[in-house]
Formats: sequence, structure tokens, C-alpha cells
Amino acid sequence: MGRRGRPAPPAPDTAPAEEAPPRLRPRSLMLTYLGNYVLGRPVAVFSGSFIDAFARLGVGEHAVRSTLTRMVDRGLLARHRAGRRMHFGLTPRSEAILLDGEDRVWRRGVLNTDWDGTWTVLAFSLPESWRRVRHDLRARLAWAGFGPIGNGTWIAPSAVDVPALVDGLGLDGRLKVFTGPAQAPTDVPAMLGEAFDLRGLATGHRAFLRRWDRPDPLPGAPDDLARYLWMTTEWLELVRADPRLPVEHLPDGWPAVRGQRLLRELRRRWEAPARRIADAAIECIEV
Repeated sequence: MGRRGRPAPPAPDTAPAEEAPPRLRPRSLMLTYLGNYVLGRPVAVFSGSFIDAFARLGVGEHAVRSTLTRMVDRGLLARHRAGRRMHFGLTPRSEAILLDGEDRVWRRGVLNTDWDGTWTVLAFSLPESWRRVRHDLRARLAWAGFGPIGNGTWIAPSAVDVPALVDGLGLDGRLKVFTGPAQAPTDVPAMLGEAFDLRGLATGHRAFLRRWDRPDPLPGAPDDLARYLWMTTEWLELVRADPRLPVEHLPDGWPAVRGQRLLRELRRRWEAPARRIADAAIECIEV
């Protein structure tokens, strides 16, 4: 056990240091690019601009075009033709996703440093025929910071707007939701360890630090735009899996503390040159 009765930190990650770029899905990189250089602008971007930008990341033309097509099919992008050229712009759905991601990364962060002790407890029981709804519900709960503790019961260390979270799933009368503080003799650190994969979260954050916490991260990258897109996409993947747990109940030496500080340091270093490169290369039309 750590000090003050906390659980001991997860075992150190003994994988060797690495400098290779992270292996990230083209769709994730695309969302990062859109969030940084398209969100908030009434424009649609020429497909060739995406191809040129993603060549910096080692993503080929076929993968870029396939990603654009899939995102159109899922309502995340809209096509706009100008002459013989195809352009792609954001949709209300993608704007909402990108704004949420921006809020999580740059405003709230992954560290809950001012927790007031409030928990949200949610219980549900759905028939087997509702498999798709159950899948969608679990995905939304995980994104909102819930973790399962068994028998259809999920907990989140915050007050969650559950009606907004489950809107459109048709679950009226099928959920039981409570909020409030945990009562003695609840072992809060143990409950966190039961509901959330602390070892997996710590391993992900340590991998981020191995790659980026060095004087010259990714020296083989072509430019600061590539570094910035890789770094912010990798961090957003961590944020998506991290339920923003209260720091006071996490193991000592929690790696996300250093990771979040490093992210902001490198943002100050790379954001401006990355934007200059992106703005010089992007071709777009107003929509």
C-alpha cells in the first residue's frame, strides 16, 4: 500500500524507450486535424490538402480517401463539389464531437483535482434482444467516465447529466440513477480499482511519456505539424479511455500528472509553427 492507505502504484512499465511515431488510426488523426484547422471556420477542405497533410504522417492516399468516405457515410463530413474538385466540410455532428474533445483535452484535462466527493450510480437491466442498445449505452457510459462494478451497475466519480447522456436510446423506465457521496465503510480507492483499469491507464500514460518526455521528441518527423498531430491524437486517445478520476484517491506517482503538464509544454512549443505549416498547405472553399 502507498502512503495514507492508498493502493501501491502499478508495476513499472519495463518496455524500452522508443522514438517511433505512434501507430494511430487515420480516422483519429483526421479528427485531430479537423479540430485544429477546420473547426470554427465556414470552409470545406480540398481532398488533395488532406492527402498532402497526411503524407507527413505516413498515411497513404488510399487510406485518406477511404477515411473521408467512411466519415461522410457516418455523418461526420459533408461533400462539397467545386468544379472538378471535391471538398469536405464539417457537419453539426462532427462539430459537436470536436468541441467535446477540445473541452476534454484543453479545459478539463484528465485530472480531477477538485473532486467534491459526489458519485453518480447508474443501474440498468435490458433484455437480450436489446443488444445494440446495450452496446451503445455502455459506450456512452465509458465516454462519460463511468466504470462497471457488476450486475449492470456503473459508477462515475462526478455528477453526470444522465438524461442528456442517454438521450435517444429509448431507456425511459429502464434506468435507476442516484447521486451523492460514498458512505463508510466504503473503500473508495479499492472501488476505483474495481471499476476502472488503473494498470492499463497507467501503462498508456507511461508510453506517452516515453515517447514525448525527451529534449527532442520524434527527431525523424518531417516537421512540427506532424509532431503536433501525432502528439495531440495520442493524448486524445488516452483521454477517451481515462475517466478523469479524483487525484486524491489515485496511486502515488500517477503518470497522467506529468503527462498533462508535458502536453501543455509541447503545445506551447509546436502549436504556432504547426499552424503556419497547415495554413500554408490547406486549400479550401467557403460553405
